Amino acid sequence: MYGFTVKMGLGDDQPRVEPFGNLRQDSKSGHTVVQEVREPVVDVFEEEKHVLVVAEMPGIGVKDVRVEVEGDLLTISAEHGDKKYRKEVLLPESVPQEKIQVTCNNGVVEIRCPRSH
Repeated sequence: MYGFTVKMGLGDDQPRVEPFGNLRQDSKSGHTVVQEVREPVVDVFEEEKHVLVVAEMPGIGVKDVRVEVEGDLLTISAEHGDKKYRKEVLLPESVPQEKIQVTCNNGVVEIRCPRSH
């Protein structure tokens, strides 16, 4: 699977085009390869009290999701059986790891990152 999303209004003046999926071009050979780890479709919503990150990961439950934060870089990974996902998301601000809340419903993972103000 391969596609792309176009995002506007995340502090940028220009639209941002981000690819997703598990197809990548090998930099050495130029051939297209299928990666074992899929990159989920992710949306970021800047709300008043938190930043909401929504990731589509079919076949994943809340126990399968791992979230790590380093400064303003959020890394989402999940694995269940043969389904493996990983995505890095740049947040608008730094968030402490212990304050992040993760929920999952039918493969839709919601990550709430509280704002500092």
